[in-house]
Amino acid sequence: MSAASWPSGRRSRAAVVARFGESRTALVERALRTADPLADAVVEEIHGGGPAVRVQLDLGIRHGLASLTDPPPAVAALLTATETLPPGIDPAIVDAGPAPIFTVPTVVRILSLSAGALLRTYESPSIAVLLDTTGRLVDGAERRLQDTGRWLLTATLPGTLHPGAPGYVATLQVRMLHAHMRRLARVRGYDELTHGAPINQVDLARTWMDFTLVSLRAQETLGYDLTEQETAQVYRYWQVLAHLLGVDPDLVGGITGNAEAARVDALLQAVTGPLAGHARALAGALVDALAVRLGELLRLPRPIGRQLIRSLGRRFHGDAVADALDLRRSLLLDLVVDVVAVGLRADRRLRRRDAERWERARIANVEAARELLDAPEEETLYEVHRAEHPDRVAG
Repeated sequence: MSAASWPSGRRSRAAVVARFGESRTALVERALRTADPLADAVVEEIHGGGPAVRVQLDLGIRHGLASLTDPPPAVAALLTATETLPPGIDPAIVDAGPAPIFTVPTVVRILSLSAGALLRTYESPSIAVLLDTTGRLVDGAERRLQDTGRWLLTATLPGTLHPGAPGYVATLQVRMLHAHMRRLARVRGYDELTHGAPINQVDLARTWMDFTLVSLRAQETLGYDLTEQETAQVYRYWQVLAHLLGVDPDLVGGITGNAEAARVDALLQAVTGPLAGHARALAGALVDALAVRLGELLRLPRPIGRQLIRSLGRRFHGDAVADALDLRRSLLLDLVVDVVAVGLRADRRLRRRDAERWERARIANVEAARELLDAPEEETLYEVHRAEHPDRVAG
């Protein structure tokens, strides 16, 4: 790729080379222009072959490639890849799941997902522009929060990433939704010269970091730390999710700890680009949506819920980002969160000393996640796409 083809909306190539060197810059340069070839090819088959291809894809995701007779080539290629674990991954990790994350209460995970992971995802100008291009900038905030939370709970339960299991199915549905949105964005004039490919590999890897590095660090600031061994188990599990989501292993493969993740994340952040004007609107919509969710879970009045999310967002992301996203400070809530976090950290240390109590709490959190998933809700957007016309699901 020539310097002239480097996306103009990202930090300059020369600045990235000066900080990270030529080889690492070349890696992200390729990633900025690369989307998800396997999933994108399936979308093109769907547009060429119609409902029959969508039926084959859905059957293959749910029942395996072996269940299909004469599958379309792109569908076969995608399923061949996803039904095989990435190199070096012990199959036992799928059975066990990311067990350490269930030592953290579900409500804390929701807070780290929303005020942590999702707020940072929306800092990306390319993601904000894509949501605007596909008509889901602000109005879809509550739906995105619900869908993302449901996918995350589904995809992290023990045993759920085996082919045909609920987490595997949901994750491939999310991947295909990304591919449909990518095609729709291009049809609607998404500017690749400015931002790179829609939902490109930098965007995908950065979002993977949001669900791992950012969320883990957010939980730690609230008193819910993990040991080095526990953290490694979580990252190994997320290597499987990266594989299923189509994230390039050259970007995130082999990461087993926060320090390694932070080094890669610094590179991804360097090429993400400055906050777009859309980011503040996205953040505001997410804060409002989460305040509704906190009202349901904790019976918090919406004004308090909104300010809590703003305070946590500032805590997780720092003053500069919080100011840019209009996450206003509340000295009182900051103090309350500080005091609560100290208490939670002390309680967690005590729980660790009692292995039986620790395991009971983990099992209870797994069951709480299952109960949330059992609650009746409308179909998620990633589920709907399999039945509707793919150009309508993102709008």
